[in-house]
Amino acid sequence: MLTPERLLRVMIELIFVMLGALVAWLALRGHILVNRHGRTWLILSIVLILWGLRALYKPGQWWKRWENWTRGLSLVLLGILMLAMTRVPFAWVGPLLAAIGAVLVLRGILASTLLFRPR
Repeated sequence: MLTPERLLRVMIELIFVMLGALVAWLALRGHILVNRHGRTWLILSIVLILWGLRALYKPGQWWKRWENWTRGLSLVLLGILMLAMTRVPFAWVGPLLAAIGAVLVLRGILASTLLFRPR
């Protein structure tokens, strides 16, 4: 039986799966336009990298170690992909946004799988 905390976390991971699928779908169809050379895009990518590194470094319960690694690595990878988008040719922006969506989907699936494993 799921506790309210675990049910809430599963719902949050489901939101990540749906968000990632939406971003990937819109990126592959060419309907996402971002200002990848703007200052806010750069700041957001650096903040995501730092937030992910903080999640990896932060000590926690030993049984949540894999969940924290999943969250931290996905944030670092998202930040790196966003930072890479500022330097690649325009033709690569759509595939990189699709990769960002795929990372979000994989993070949601993996984290919800880790939530359902027995403790």
